[in-house]
Amino acid sequence: MKSPYDIIKKPVLTEKAYDNFADKTYAFEVAKTANKVEIKKAVEEIFGVEVESVNTLNRDGKMRRQGATKGRTPSSKKAYVKLKENSKGIEFFDSISQ
Repeated sequence: MKSPYDIIKKPVLTEKAYDNFADKTYAFEVAKTANKVEIKKAVEEIFGVEVESVNTLNRDGKMRRQGATKGRTPSSKKAYVKLKENSKGIEFFDSISQ
């Protein structure tokens, strides 16, 4: 079984993510093999909150060139986690948004 810390890699701190803090929606980069149920359990265990829903998206790597050689940057998976209304916020994100 995977550790919750293997599923949740790091927070995503972009303008779109900042706009969603007021709605208690937070963005994380997650393991590519993780499903929505695993992500929900991992966030609840790590941060001690109640999760309402999880939306995921797969991002393909961007094309890059080095001279005549072409390649791609690594692909990744992102998850938007919405907390329940009565749940407390995640302290890490709340300290950033103030």
